[in-house]
Amino acid sequence: MQQVMKRNSKSISSRWPKFLLALCLATVCMSICWAADDDKDQSDIGKRIDNAAKVLDEIMATPDKAIPDKVMHGAKCVAVIPSMVKIAVGFGGNHGKGVATCRTDRGWSAPAPITITGGSWGLQLGGQAVDIVMIVTNDQGMQHLLSSKFKLGGDASAAAGPVGRDAAADTDIKMRAEVLTYSRARGLFAGIDLSGAAITQDKDETRVLYGHFAPFADILSGKVRPTANSEPFLAAVRKYSIQSHETSQNLAPAPASN
Repeated sequence: MQQVMKRNSKSISSRWPKFLLALCLATVCMSICWAADDDKDQSDIGKRIDNAAKVLDEIMATPDKAIPDKVMHGAKCVAVIPSMVKIAVGFGGNHGKGVATCRTDRGWSAPAPITITGGSWGLQLGGQAVDIVMIVTNDQGMQHLLSSKFKLGGDASAAAGPVGRDAAADTDIKMRAEVLTYSRARGLFAGIDLSGAAITQDKDETRVLYGHFAPFADILSGKVRPTANSEPFLAAVRKYSIQSHETSQNLAPAPASN
């Protein structure tokens, strides 16, 4: 019996280093995978911010099809969902991701990741990929956005926005809406009715962008410093809202993390 126990003990002892080696290798592999996932997430939100800036630049580059200057100058918040969005035809099949920023006493806030879901607006566009731009026009609309979840046409009044840098005919009427909404599909830019769509904070991408969770209201009220990769989007918003000509300066970006 003792000899059997000794043999079993030796067998276990001989296998133990191999087990430890396998465990260490598995831990290293998992760490590499997690790091790769983190890098991919950072890359995804970075691309989304860059694409949001490009959407604004391209839309405002065509004066007769752009968002009116009056609308941009008076904007309380600007939200952009870039064209990576794929819209499914039918109610409830619509989903997109983007970023939003709001005016503060010190300039435009750090961008807050958002999602838009629901509504029947996919039917208006034939199920194709689009860019969505939303302009919050007054303090009441801004408060709805700061709540981190609201429904267009329900919690906040919304209207398809007027088009044309110098548009004036229906701008005053539509400016009474808390949110003006626009879409661009196949190069065509126009106002769009997004009634029924819900806007919420993207909590996962908030953690990725800032390294920790921050409440929607804290970000959009200027309590969170923008990251370095937020600058393209904020620069575009400043440019078209004439923020650069005002006395206030945009919040200084946080240094890039290594």
